[in-house]
Amino acid sequence: MTNDFVQLSDFFAQADWNSRIYLLLRHAERNHITPGDKDFGAHVGLTERGRHQAVLLGKMVPAFGDAVYFSSPVGRCMETAKCIGEGRKLAGYVDQGAASAAKVMPLDALGDFFVRDVPAYEQTLREGFYEGICKWLEAGYHDAFFPLHERAEQMREMMFTKGNSRFNIFVTHDAWVVPCLSHFCNMKFTPKCWMNFLTGLAFEVPEKGNVKVTPVTTMETGWLLFR
Repeated sequence: MTNDFVQLSDFFAQADWNSRIYLLLRHAERNHITPGDKDFGAHVGLTERGRHQAVLLGKMVPAFGDAVYFSSPVGRCMETAKCIGEGRKLAGYVDQGAASAAKVMPLDALGDFFVRDVPAYEQTLREGFYEGICKWLEAGYHDAFFPLHERAEQMREMMFTKGNSRFNIFVTHDAWVVPCLSHFCNMKFTPKCWMNFLTGLAFEVPEKGNVKVTPVTTMETGWLLFR
């Protein structure tokens, strides 16, 4: 297993055609969240560049096989998933009657799957989002969150249960992709070294054999570095 990100186009080029693919991705580039935002950026949408990035991602998804899209109910995630579906259509995918082929299904779990205590989580956001998440990653437990490793396994099983298509695309927030990258790929994050937009994990589920996990990105790099 690699501990660096693989370009999503390269991943699809080598993927087993008989496998189901499950993508867990952070949304596309968003507008800035201002300090002190009372709803912690829930209303903040994508940039124009972010929408374009998501369409390009959709064009990478092979046209062979059906696809289904799940998203956090937060607007920027829903918009990302819709743009991915639109990109796949532009690339030549033809809907052959599957009603859900380009429909985005909001999934509440993708908005708060790891949160155990909402007031404690909101306090963590106020005190420092990146710092709080990194403390949880390092210790494996935190008052605001479910136990890291157990919950990451449950996230994967939830995805496998919800999606039964050739391509199953789940769009959520960095707060829930980062712990999965930490658990499944042993990736290390700090408040100054974070994950990029449209970056996450690909689970390749064959008809027989072991599930393969690959950290993937559609960006030039899967990392965001802060000063």
